[in-house]
Amino acid sequence: MNQDRMLQVLVAPHVSEKATLLAESAHQHVFKVLPDATKLEIRKAVEALFSVQVKEVRVVNIKGKSKMFGRRPGKRNGLRKAYVTLREGSDIEFNGAE
Repeated sequence: MNQDRMLQVLVAPHVSEKATLLAESAHQHVFKVLPDATKLEIRKAVEALFSVQVKEVRVVNIKGKSKMFGRRPGKRNGLRKAYVTLREGSDIEFNGAE
């Protein structure tokens, strides 16, 4: 995997109340990733960018909601999230993320 692809795989950290609780209790961090990113690409990108050891990667595809925009039906964009579990002793600090 080339360096450009590695920088593009992780779109942003997903900052929410659930993600914060997972980071504190289970050493899991949540990232928004590209729709075509694989688990191996996500693992390599996190290890290279944050200098940590990854234990496990889980990926979730979230479909966009169907909504009404005025009188027209429409659909919001979907989202792909990666739950990255770190090995003991590894940690990622986000300061001012998103």
